[in-house]
Amino acid sequence: MDEKILKGKKIAVLLETEYIAQEIEYYRQHFTALGAQVDLMSYLWGEKSKRFICDIDSPDRPIKDIHTIEVDIDVTNVKVDDYHAVLMAANYCSVRLREIPPMHSLGSCELTRTAPAVQFFGQAMKNKKIVKGALCHALWILTPLPELLKGRKVICHTVVLADICNAGALFTPSPEEVVVDDDLITARSAKNLIPYCDAIVKRIMEKNQQS
Repeated sequence: MDEKILKGKKIAVLLETEYIAQEIEYYRQHFTALGAQVDLMSYLWGEKSKRFICDIDSPDRPIKDIHTIEVDIDVTNVKVDDYHAVLMAANYCSVRLREIPPMHSLGSCELTRTAPAVQFFGQAMKNKKIVKGALCHALWILTPLPELLKGRKVICHTVVLADICNAGALFTPSPEEVVVDDDLITARSAKNLIPYCDAIVKRIMEKNQQS
């Protein structure tokens, strides 16, 4: 395999506080090694950058060792169609990215659809040329837009399964714990990170051949 098989490709990764450090680091190292440009982004609430925290409990990591990451790309300042893949990070990032501006507002059911990151991922879902990836809890980003999940074959963490099914998705309990439904790739948990990323790379290349 060509070491730079993803040369010229751009991959967007949406994240927030409570991301999984190993997941984000794997994206940066793996996709970059294959030649891709990996852009970490979020909704920055009008700030030039924000520092996000990985505070997941782990028996292998001392409590004082808190992992942080600085993000300076706002989803409202980029064009989703410029990317070949858009990935929603695992754990509780998707929950935080559903926050409706202005922060702490009462909001409404209809306004949940307007959260900037929800809109960004929703726009990606409407473009079949873009490969979408959702790992673990990540499909929560789409529950405000159930019409984009309806009928899609997916797998996800058990914690979010009821919500995803209620949004109309078709739970597919694959033994491999990675499900490919055309342009949407999902995986059950961070334990499936390597085969999940392999599936993303393969689908990006297939989409490239089709264009």
